[in-house]
Amino acid sequence: MENRKNKKVFFWVEMAIISLFLLAFLTCIIIELAAPNAEISVWMKENVWDITKTGATIRAHIPTLINSLIYIVFVYAICKLIRVFFRARMRKSNRTKTIFALLDGFVKYACAIAIIILILRACGVDTTALIASVGVLTLVVGLGAQPLIADIIAGIFIIFENEYNVGEIISINNFRGTVIEIGIRSTKLLDAAGNILIINNSAIGDVVNLSRELSLAVADCDFPYDVPLELVENLIKNNLERIKLNIPDIVEGPYYKGVCMYKDSNVTIKIVAKCEEEFRFQVERDMLREYRMILKENNIDIAFPQVVINYPDEKEYHTSELSRKRADKFHSEQRELSQDMEEQQN
Repeated sequence: MENRKNKKVFFWVEMAIISLFLLAFLTCIIIELAAPNAEISVWMKENVWDITKTGATIRAHIPTLINSLIYIVFVYAICKLIRVFFRARMRKSNRTKTIFALLDGFVKYACAIAIIILILRACGVDTTALIASVGVLTLVVGLGAQPLIADIIAGIFIIFENEYNVGEIISINNFRGTVIEIGIRSTKLLDAAGNILIINNSAIGDVVNLSRELSLAVADCDFPYDVPLELVENLIKNNLERIKLNIPDIVEGPYYKGVCMYKDSNVTIKIVAKCEEEFRFQVERDMLREYRMILKENNIDIAFPQVVINYPDEKEYHTSELSRKRADKFHSEQRELSQDMEEQQN
């Protein structure tokens, strides 16, 4: 909201300056046309602008204006064609999108510099001496702008070492977000809450690229102590295909990892699956939802802390020896299938 207010203020300040300039310009024209021999009109002709000579000045510089216009149209057309080509190539993949986005920035600035030099040449300025002086100026500025040069060099290395691309999800300094822009000076990340992190390329240290491989979605699921573990394991075994079918974002799995925690009122087991990083949190929530529905369908509920005033009727769960063996076999199979899926987060 504050940024919008600032933009409005700047807009109205700019409009006020432009209006004052136009008002002064029109005042000069009116004074010279209405009272050409007045003292203020004579002073303006000598010190500001003689409107009566405008036509002759334009006619004298028509070749220069035409040449400048040709240069502008020619360079702009080349720049536009190159940038259209870059945008077409940017649709191929995140890698090409990143490289051509960087080149697009270079082309834009190079075309602007070329137009300025060509217009000065059309006006009769010795651009050879100008370019030589620009080279010396660049050296002087470069010595005083080392952080800027470091950002540019770091950005080039990020691109050509393929550390991350536009559209990938990365983590920098504990900020997790999608790369929306890699410039010659800075990188921009957008997180799930809509916050944008702008960080100088030279300030980027450790980067965790979360998009190159499948991510691990982890669901910690509870059940009460009075429910036999083998009963829950068999329920999960019989419903793994259903969970995968109901959660299409799962690429590998889901798999049952086993018991991971004993809480005050519940036993916690772990179910894992592999998916794309952008869907990881939603897959975790969906697996918890599916687990909860499976428990409710079998008249099992998650326990909660409570003070017992009277003893309720205790439920009896019966499991046969065959059921226990099936649960043990399922546990062993799942341990083998998910052995390379050890979670990195708590």
